[in-house]
Amino acid sequence: RLSTVPRFMKPEEIQHLLDSCDLTTTKGQRDYTIMLLLARLGLRPGELVAMRLDDINWDTAELLVRGKGQRFDRLPIFKDVGKALATYLRRGRPRCLARHVFVRLNAPHREFVSSSVISAIVRQAIDRAGLNPVCKGAHVLRHSLATNMIQKGASLTEIGVVLRHRCPSTTELYSKVALGALRELAQPWPEKKA
Repeated sequence: RLSTVPRFMKPEEIQHLLDSCDLTTTKGQRDYTIMLLLARLGLRPGELVAMRLDDINWDTAELLVRGKGQRFDRLPIFKDVGKALATYLRRGRPRCLARHVFVRLNAPHREFVSSSVISAIVRQAIDRAGLNPVCKGAHVLRHSLATNMIQKGASLTEIGVVLRHRCPSTTELYSKVALGALRELAQPWPEKKA
């Protein structure tokens, strides 16, 4: 499980991805908001699918996240995320009876059927932006957040908190991208004496 290095995008690639969304269109606004939530809060695709209008507390700037295994967490809504979310809800989200935040753009306007829809949105945006990361699904944005954090000096414990990992061993995967820390741990190869 820990044999591979996490697939991630560089911060400038993520910014290019976000900038490639046409915010003058309903689809562009929705896609931008989805990718910003994935990239800034490290949400899982299923958490976006499950997100409901009542999960947003504008007064406290908090978002209730319906996580894996019936787990509920509260995350702060950063200013840029809040602005995108508010704009999408006011101008981009189709009027409908569905209580989910993200709904289909075409009628009938109802919630997404699965998290694969979120990954498809991210893949389409990556292709549209002309990017070519090794991994193109929604999880690449979550991995990118963690990788960027560790490269800026965050501890594995801090990353585990942000990503809401239950078990610290889940976060260990990101230790492989901390090249500076790994260099400090590396020992010279023992040379054979003649």
